[in-house]
Amino acid sequence: MGLLLGIVALAIGFMVVWKANWIYTEFGGVDWADQHLGYEGGSRLFYKLIGMVIIFFGLLSVTGLMDSFLASTIGTLFSQPPV
Repeated sequence: MGLLLGIVALAIGFMVVWKANWIYTEFGGVDWADQHLGYEGGSRLFYKLIGMVIIFFGLLSVTGLMDSFLASTIGTLFSQPPV
């Protein structure tokens, strides 16, 4: 199941990166991104960064490293203290 979801995430992430300009024209800009990442180009960059994050997690899912990555990064926030 992780393999299938990972491949779907890779495809969605690729489409978001590839069609960032279309997403910008259809859904508009992101004010925060335009302010912090550059005027008018910030939203396109923001959409591409979102696509890259989706691709990253898709690759983790395909390779089976998702559990290890989450456990080593944010897993310590939710772990139970030893008794």
